[in-house]
Amino acid sequence: MRFLSAGQVARLVDAGPHARPYYRALADAMRAAVMGGQIPVRVRMPAERDLARTLGVSRTTVTAAYDLLRERGFLESRQGSGSWTALPDPAVTADNPWLAVDGEGLIQLHAAAPPAPSALRAAMAQAVEEVPRYGMGNGYHPLGLPVLRERIAARYTERGLATRPEQILVTTGSQHAIMVVLGVLAGAGDAIIVESPTYPHAIDAARRLGARVTSVGVSSGGWPEDLVSGAMRQAAARLAYLMPDFQNPTGALMDDATRSAVVGAARRTGTFLLVDETWSELALDEVPRTAPMAAFDTGGTVISIGSASKLWWGGLRIGWIRTTAALARRMAQHRASVDIASPVLEQLVVAALFERLAQTRAERRRTLRASRDALVTELRARLPGWEFAVPPGGGTLWIRLDSGSAASLAEAAACHGVRIAPGPWFGLEGTLDGYLRLPFTQPPQVLKEAVTRLHTARRLGLTGAVRRPDALSPMV
Repeated sequence: MRFLSAGQVARLVDAGPHARPYYRALADAMRAAVMGGQIPVRVRMPAERDLARTLGVSRTTVTAAYDLLRERGFLESRQGSGSWTALPDPAVTADNPWLAVDGEGLIQLHAAAPPAPSALRAAMAQAVEEVPRYGMGNGYHPLGLPVLRERIAARYTERGLATRPEQILVTTGSQHAIMVVLGVLAGAGDAIIVESPTYPHAIDAARRLGARVTSVGVSSGGWPEDLVSGAMRQAAARLAYLMPDFQNPTGALMDDATRSAVVGAARRTGTFLLVDETWSELALDEVPRTAPMAAFDTGGTVISIGSASKLWWGGLRIGWIRTTAALARRMAQHRASVDIASPVLEQLVVAALFERLAQTRAERRRTLRASRDALVTELRARLPGWEFAVPPGGGTLWIRLDSGSAASLAEAAACHGVRIAPGPWFGLEGTLDGYLRLPFTQPPQVLKEAVTRLHTARRLGLTGAVRRPDALSPMV
């Protein structure tokens, strides 16, 4: 379809005759029709005069609705040529509340999750075309669809780590991957090393097993190799969970020399390394090229996990594990008692997205860098006492407050319309209360408004106790 008539748009859009202001209701209805697929993307819309006549409203009303859609990124116009529907670019969209605000009207800065990239729609359409031939089977693929495992393995090989599809196990997200690995390799009483700060759900997974969790400090400056090695040796650690690529939340990137040293230390102490590469594709600046940590491993010490959630979209719920072929089969047998296999359609979508990897990386680099720079500028202007290093990649700032409690600030911020993640969420036993994680995965305008609210919350102040994220408030 190349264009829509005024009559067709009028049938597809129900703004309600008594809605006020009508132009906003009309714009919201058009936006909902685009997002819902009733109005295709890149289709020419009717002239303002024609649509106004059909709807029985003034041309000024339709002009205002079109202006609002253009401002929000759902309409592109060229003088003399008309207007076409579009999807918003998070880097330039001024008003995108359906991406940035939850049902309670709070700006969501507690989760570092970007919206879907522009490639998602085409990848989904391709997957839908392919799924019927998979319907001839039972739909259960405990190791994952062969086509997706091949593309994940090929990507590791491109990054300098020769990998066969037999070494890949597809999971239902990276959190599921962590649970599968720990379920096979660790148990009650085992010592598990985590970074401090670290991904909160990794701590939760280890504690759920009854493991003894201990931490080693990491900062934006990196990992002290001697402390990591010493912690593994002194704790007789069964496993260490590390995030060497734009670590969440510090944004640190581990250099190759440290990677090699840590892998060597793990081999000597008999410690498995669970390496989370969720952010590995998201370099925003020019950084030294690093090899996957498993490239320094020769004996199955390193188990790597990855995810579609940050590069592509968290709603896909697809992750993966790279390990030895034998251990991948063993983990597939273990996961069968939990969820049997990951959804076929979502796996096909991710396989299609791998064909668009370069496109998405370029888009993410542009949008996340714009958001990061906007957040940094606003923080330095409004909250100059807060200290942080600007990360060269990833999606978060790890901020040291100049005074006060991050837990109390989080309570105050919620009262002023923004949800944030205080430092204790990322550490053990209530530590890190002088720190705060702020993601830059929202559009710049949303981040600027969030900092304004944080400035107000800090100025007015509010006391309160820290709360761990619950099952309905995912921390990512």
